[in-house]
Amino acid sequence: QMCEKFTVCENSMEMLIQNNLNLPKVTEEDGDLLTFLSFQDKCLRKISSGLYTFQTYLQFVQETFTSEKQNIESLCYTTEHLAHTVKQMVINPDEVIIPDSATQESLRAKLKSDKSWIEKITTHLILRDFTSFMEKTVRAVRYLKNTRSFGV
Repeated sequence: QMCEKFTVCENSMEMLIQNNLNLPKVTEEDGDLLTFLSFQDKCLRKISSGLYTFQTYLQFVQETFTSEKQNIESLCYTTEHLAHTVKQMVINPDEVIIPDSATQESLRAKLKSDKSWIEKITTHLILRDFTSFMEKTVRAVRYLKNTRSFGV
């Protein structure tokens, strides 16, 4: 929809230049380390922390992608719920990193731009990376569920 409504497409040069966002990621290395309980816990911590971090990015998307406000609100709510659920699965939930309000405000200020085009590109990058993060999260949770008696 972004590409159709705003002509923001993946091969845009501005998009490649602007891609300096520090979005959370689940890497291949995280998947390979899931064979031991401590590494499973590390993976769950990273997933939960990443979901909490994405909350701020998704709030930015909600502010800029107003034509999809209801869908983005739902996405924010379910992401927060999933982050909380995964946090409860961590051995020591206090180790899950949740950005404080000062960090969130700083990030929101960094994402803002006086150019609508830059905000649209940023929105596209956030949604693209969030999709990738969620795909890898689903794979990791499936792996955990299939390799251990892991209650999800």
